[in-house]
Amino acid sequence: MRTDLCDRLGIDVPIVGFSPSEHVVAAISKAGGLGVLGCVRFNDAGELDQVLTWLDRELGDRPYGVDVVMPGRVPTEGTPTDLNELIPPGHRNFVERTLMRLGVPPLGVDEAHRVGVLGWLHSVARSHVEVALTHPARLIANALGPPPADVIEQAHEHGLLVAALAGRADHARSHLAGGVDLVVAQGYEAGGHTGEIGSMVLVPEIVDAVGADVPVLAAGGIGTGRQIAAALALGARGVWMGSVWLGTAEYQATEALREALLRAGSGDTVRSRIYTGKPARLLRNRWTEAWNDAEAPKPLPMPLQNLLVSGAHDRLMASGDPSVVPMPVGQIVGRMNEVRPVAAVLADLVTEADETLARLAKLT
Repeated sequence: MRTDLCDRLGIDVPIVGFSPSEHVVAAISKAGGLGVLGCVRFNDAGELDQVLTWLDRELGDRPYGVDVVMPGRVPTEGTPTDLNELIPPGHRNFVERTLMRLGVPPLGVDEAHRVGVLGWLHSVARSHVEVALTHPARLIANALGPPPADVIEQAHEHGLLVAALAGRADHARSHLAGGVDLVVAQGYEAGGHTGEIGSMVLVPEIVDAVGADVPVLAAGGIGTGRQIAAALALGARGVWMGSVWLGTAEYQATEALREALLRAGSGDTVRSRIYTGKPARLLRNRWTEAWNDAEAPKPLPMPLQNLLVSGAHDRLMASGDPSVVPMPVGQIVGRMNEVRPVAAVLADLVTEADETLARLAKLT
């Protein structure tokens, strides 16, 4: 199973794996795919630099990528303190009442000065890019479409390919006009930020929209070799996979999160704005259901919603209760039934994809 994408990225198999864990990223790249590190969790650019330095040492000549979250247009933004002042008291009161009702205790530390995850801010995402350009990353991907033009130009000057996620064909055409090299066609089934069109419809639409010269990666609902083969049949040159790695041994999950993921079915997710302010697919649980109550306020726009709930996310994760853990994950979670090493997961994906393609080749 090899496509021209492998030559462009310097990988053995056309599997790109996204993860916030550098250990998962390293394992994917070592196994022949391209590991892509999600950078949004890094408030401190210096910490990201340390992690990328570790990846450089760990991988040697093996390629890897980074994923940032930044809009194409530079927004007006304040400091974290300024932004926190924009959060209505009613929203804060609802979050605290909900945590108490769910039986989620405080962390036992001073939460008043916690700034939350700032990677959603344009200025912080730009610092992620600046750090990445000092390392031998092969790819920079953006979850919110094409990065600003100057970022794309700098990436190309440093020899990086630029990818952007798209949930509609017109978005993909816009991304291409903005200067991206690869398009990730992310269907409705995907975890995290995702659109409203399913992968079976979306992938060929985007393939046709961008033309034969632009590689398209299929994303959303892909967790088996058969699904990889289906993506290739739809015209994709490879796949972008994220959720499936949450169930691997290298992903350092809490016991509560691990239990929640392993017992969830494909119907146990929900697409909601409560995580970041933009539609994102999450595990459905008592925390997500609480936001459907009549008293629940509407989620705030990005980045205010994440600043509102980031402290709650820490408390929910620390509670040890599988029924409240906040986690973006796709519908493929229903196939995550055991914890296995990344290398074993990837090897099985490739074997099944090869077998499927061979079987299809025999059809007359």
